[in-house]
Amino acid sequence: MANTHVTIYTDGAARGNPGPGGYGVVLLYKGHRKEISAGYRRTTNNRMELLAVIVALEALTRNDIRVKIYSDSKYVVDAVSKGWIWEWERKGFKKKKNPDLWMRYIRLHRQFEIEFVWVKGHANIPGNERCDELAVQASMQPDLPADTGYEEENGTI
Repeated sequence: MANTHVTIYTDGAARGNPGPGGYGVVLLYKGHRKEISAGYRRTTNNRMELLAVIVALEALTRNDIRVKIYSDSKYVVDAVSKGWIWEWERKGFKKKKNPDLWMRYIRLHRQFEIEFVWVKGHANIPGNERCDELAVQASMQPDLPADTGYEEENGTI
């Protein structure tokens, strides 16, 4: 693996849980910055936290670089860092929330050398604060699309 790395900040938000939600991503690589966000009409905070990580990884055009992801989501950081996802995968995600997103994440995880860093939310960490702004703004857009994974899992679509 090369010595270069990309720094990623992610955050998710939901107004109500479930409710309208969104995610925000900031990617930093060799002096370049890219911001990504999107919102959904009915989703959960945990889904948006995880989707932010997925979208960030999907945005990468190379897989020969190290990835450092800063997230304030214990749900995501602990599931990956503590290896819980591998047991969930082995059991077919039985009785686990968000299997559609976890399976999508695992495919990406296997392509990259990823390090997660948990950061306290709303603690004046500029990358995290920006992602929160992006996520909240995205959740407030008109005519938000369906989070089909959430709505199918919960029988509302």
